[in-house]
Amino acid sequence: MNDVRNPRGTAEIVSTHSVFGAPCWVSLTSRDLEATQEFYSAVLGWRWRPAKLGDRFRVALAQSVPVAGIAAVASMWQMAVAWTPYFAVPSADEAVARVQERGGTTAVGPLSLPPGRAALLADRDGATFGIWEGELISNWETWRRAAPTFIRLHTRDAFDAAMFYGEVLDWATERPGCCEVRYEGGEVVLRSGGDVVARIESGALEAAPDPTIRPHWQVHFAVGDVEGCTRAAELHGGSVLSKGSEEAVLRDPDGAQFTVTSHRER
Repeated sequence: MNDVRNPRGTAEIVSTHSVFGAPCWVSLTSRDLEATQEFYSAVLGWRWRPAKLGDRFRVALAQSVPVAGIAAVASMWQMAVAWTPYFAVPSADEAVARVQERGGTTAVGPLSLPPGRAALLADRDGATFGIWEGELISNWETWRRAAPTFIRLHTRDAFDAAMFYGEVLDWATERPGCCEVRYEGGEVVLRSGGDVVARIESGALEAAPDPTIRPHWQVHFAVGDVEGCTRAAELHGGSVLSKGSEEAVLRDPDGAQFTVTSHRER
């Protein structure tokens, strides 16, 4: 089991029962584990370690900090190759039921993946996300502040989406430790423990032929050299969907889309 030390020096298991509603991980479903590792090592400088979940899974490390996971299950589970954010929930079964009651759908699960349970879902506008019940990564607070990962939902209506996720994930409730929701500058801002952990913006079109325009969760990675990441992606079989001086949207050789940015959201 993973454990952290609280200020009194005693062991404390950090689980989704105490940390809930917040993004707790991002994972890439891929087809070829070795090829995926090679691409992201070249573009983002990641190193790798085995994951508890089995031989098809890896954990990516950026300067020794766990930042993401790879699950080489796209072919086996007949899933799209994509980056997906996962949210911590105390009960996977209850979260899945809430999603279905509110017009969302279940793609996979809940599955037992020791040390927890997971499900892959879609909200009522079709944006895919995951939920995780169980132990969280050790040194949870340190990881949350150090990991260079951020998510943003591009959706049809930010207010409606915030209502959906709020009811599923217990955002902005009276429950101690819940995520705070604010409406700032025309978008929804989600905070956990005072840190900005996600944003939701309106404008996506459900029927758009381009998947970058349809509702989706976009995973962002903070990097020191956006231009360097862009060049490396192209050299290693990826493509550039858009590029600015401080941010670029990239696609890996398998088709998964992600953003590299010079900014950290805090």
